[in-house]
Amino acid sequence: MQARPLRLTGRPFCRRVVCVSIDWAGGRASATGVSLRILAIDTALDLCSACVLDDAAEAPLAQESMALARGHAEALLPLVERVMARVEGGFESLERIAVTVGPGSYTGLRVGLSAARALGLALGKPVVGVTTLSALLTPLLAANHEGTLAAAIDARHGAVYLLALSAGEGIVVPPAHITVEEAAGRLGAGPVTLVGSGAPALAAALQARGVPALVADTAGPDIVSVASLGQVADPAQALPRPMYLRGPDAQPQDHARLARR
Repeated sequence: MQARPLRLTGRPFCRRVVCVSIDWAGGRASATGVSLRILAIDTALDLCSACVLDDAAEAPLAQESMALARGHAEALLPLVERVMARVEGGFESLERIAVTVGPGSYTGLRVGLSAARALGLALGKPVVGVTTLSALLTPLLAANHEGTLAAAIDARHGAVYLLALSAGEGIVVPPAHITVEEAAGRLGAGPVTLVGSGAPALAAALQARGVPALVADTAGPDIVSVASLGQVADPAQALPRPMYLRGPDAQPQDHARLARR
């Protein structure tokens, strides 16, 4: 079954909070609500996905997603070509391209961003960036869950990438790279609904503090959500550049260098 497009422009709370989360990363949502056809690409985490969404259609025109820890560079362009082959008008019918900008894998982000920029340049179409955390939260926002909503991506070493929102407070925790324990302490008294690969660890930390916590999903971002956010993003502000919340794991080993003579 194909996922239905998320009508963000018709839900005031969803639109307000999603726009704020996009704005934190350097982009603002467009207020025009203009219907357009968009290609969305996601290679930020352990998925390789593409989707074509048109506001005039009741379902995505085409989409494909595969679980992929490595090999995004080899898999992405053939996957995009398969998706576009199922779209009437092909690449020339596109009006915009959206791509996830992180947080996520350094290698995966570079693959998706490079492909999106190249397509945008070749087609003469704008490219917009969508944060992975916002895309993870979008289905929860559309479902009108109560309490605090949090997207948590496993950042390893006992840390997560976190974004938390609520209807009453807006942004509870802006996008951050923090320890699981710190995240649990900043999410309040709950209840908390969690999504993302870091959700189970964070839920356990919350429950240990007596905070009600529910894990709604641990998968990567839904590619339809990426496309929906891309439709309302302002191309002049939501730039396709990587969102890094921490430095790379690999650091120069200065102690091993030989001194210059």
